[in-house]
Amino acid sequence: MQNLPDLEAWAIFARVATTGSFAKAAETLGMSQPTVSKAIIRLERRLGTTLLYRTSRRISLTPTGQLVMERARNIVREGELIEAETTAHSRVPKGLLRISAPMSFGLKYVAPLMPGFLARYPDVNLDVSFDDAVVDVLAGGFDVAIRIAAPENSSMRARNLCVIRRMLVASPAYLAQHEPIIHPREIENHACFSYASHSAMLSWRFQHASGEECGVTIDSRMRTNNAESLIPALLAGMGMALQPEFVVAEALARGDLVEVLPEWKIAQIYLSLVTPSRVFRPARVAALLDYLSESLLSRP
Repeated sequence: MQNLPDLEAWAIFARVATTGSFAKAAETLGMSQPTVSKAIIRLERRLGTTLLYRTSRRISLTPTGQLVMERARNIVREGELIEAETTAHSRVPKGLLRISAPMSFGLKYVAPLMPGFLARYPDVNLDVSFDDAVVDVLAGGFDVAIRIAAPENSSMRARNLCVIRRMLVASPAYLAQHEPIIHPREIENHACFSYASHSAMLSWRFQHASGEECGVTIDSRMRTNNAESLIPALLAGMGMALQPEFVVAEALARGDLVEVLPEWKIAQIYLSLVTPSRVFRPARVAALLDYLSESLLSRP
């Protein structure tokens, strides 16, 4: 008789691979660290290969571990879905939720919402990653990714909450040193800073209320993957940048920055909640989506 696969060990391996730590995996699973370690050893002996490199300071995946990591996560996801579907009558959110959010927006708007969510759902634990990189939701093992980008065009499910306005801004001191900017083409003669997670962002496209469009390719003096880090250079009067409104709202209100070419608009981007495309959505994920939709749409 063929032995059944060691599903518990695979689930433990998936959690260790996700957390990058035996201790963290044990904590989230409610197990002792020796139990987690023994499960990995048991699985490696069964497979006849090493899945994890261990040192006194860290662990990392071997090539074989990297190869099977996503399949192990899928085993866990499918098991969770089976249990959730079987107990669909019980809609109490519980378990671990892994969330990805952009850095500046996440720290300003998402982090303050987390205590309220934890209080509302005491059986749910959160693992929140703040990173401006566009994560692979499935490969990263995330349940929900909060994105500020163009509409999602993939196999993922996306709930677009609202439009995030972008605007070209500079300090009054910088603008006073130059001739008035009348048309986007003139931006190419100015010092520019760019918030860009990929090279396509170095091309800015503007549209006038009249319908005229103009594409501008900038030679960025400073490029960063976090919009808020451009604020000091802007306030110092060293150039201009295309920024999300929520990042520069306070500086605009104080008059430290002003909008350049307000009659020209930039292509819209959206605040979206992105989840894996699944037939069944666990109660904890549905609860988070509703909570974030409700809370973020009501923010000032």
